[in-house]
Amino acid sequence: MASPQQHQPASLGSDGDPRYANIDEKKRKRMISNRESARRSRAKKQHRLDELLAEINQLQNDNNTVMKKIDGATQMYVGAASQNNVLRAQLTELTDRLHSLNSVLHIAQEVSGLVLDIPEIPDTLLEPWKLPCSVQPIAASFDMDMF
Repeated sequence: MASPQQHQPASLGSDGDPRYANIDEKKRKRMISNRESARRSRAKKQHRLDELLAEINQLQNDNNTVMKKIDGATQMYVGAASQNNVLRAQLTELTDRLHSLNSVLHIAQEVSGLVLDIPEIPDTLLEPWKLPCSVQPIAASFDMDMF
């Protein structure tokens, strides 16, 4: 013989009391809902993590590009500064030669008695940073992609 409890519907409560069946069903639905909410939350969190990782990669690539440009600009600056030093040394050497040649011309003028037109060395030649600026702008192009 079968006992009467074996044929009861599954919706009855844990004690077999129909009053608790509705409460257990609500608990079960809430549990399912909570699990689904937690799943969505984890998926959302994972999606945000993936976005942040992609952003990190992009920023690292951008940083590497900027660093390469900075290195290129630094190399260009060092090259220009080096060339500037060479030009200053050449200017000093040529100015000294000009002084020597002018003193030779002054001696030749005194010895020969002839009047020679010996131009004076302009101060701007001795101090090129004091050269008068031209009124016309200097045309230059700068290409950011050259680095």
